[in-house]
Amino acid sequence: MPIQDARKIADDEGVDLVMIAPNAKPPVCRVVDYGKFKYEQLRKEKEAKKKQKTVEIKEIRLSPNIDTNDLNTKVNAARKFLEKGNRVKVTLRFRGREMAHMGASVHILTDFAEALKDIAVIEKQPKVEGRSMTMFLTEKKN
Repeated sequence: MPIQDARKIADDEGVDLVMIAPNAKPPVCRVVDYGKFKYEQLRKEKEAKKKQKTVEIKEIRLSPNIDTNDLNTKVNAARKFLEKGNRVKVTLRFRGREMAHMGASVHILTDFAEALKDIAVIEKQPKVEGRSMTMFLTEKKN
């Protein structure tokens, strides 16, 4: 419909002509009360934000000479984070002479992931970044 006709209809009804989709071919307009239209739009955006789930990244730091009981404690902490729906970043920090034996310490991260394989999957494989080796775990999708 020509824009002049649409404007005339909007004026006759005492409401506004609002462009809904300006990028469409042809552009889409609607005859509505603009104040009510803006209010409905804001309400829909707020409702969408309420239903949105934010995922945090929780970090667990390990050292290459960690004992099995300490590792189990860290695994339990990671399990709690994963059950709450968060992602877990496992960082293996190297200091001094430990840098020379980085390759021998990969098993710590694999053991960590193995202990959590019932509820988690490896999102990013262990990767060396400077003085640390990192790995990301996420909750398994059922």
